[in-house]
Amino acid sequence: MDPYAKPKERKVGAQRPKISHLPSSVETRTRRERQAEKQAVAAERRAIKKSARRHLKEQLLAELEEDE
Repeated sequence: MDPYAKPKERKVGAQRPKISHLPSSVETRTRRERQAEKQAVAAERRAIKKSARRHLKEQLLAELEEDE
């Protein structure tokens, strides 16, 4: 994903929204289920980012202690 892309250009590649071209009679998930799935994905991404920030902070502190 290009960080400098315009908002409508960001949703490309593997992270693009999956569009299902199915009629409502075939689609088994309700709107709430789709929203819950979307929120779960967002929560997982937030957790990954939080973990990465924590890891980088620990790394930085370790490097600062080594320098002293």
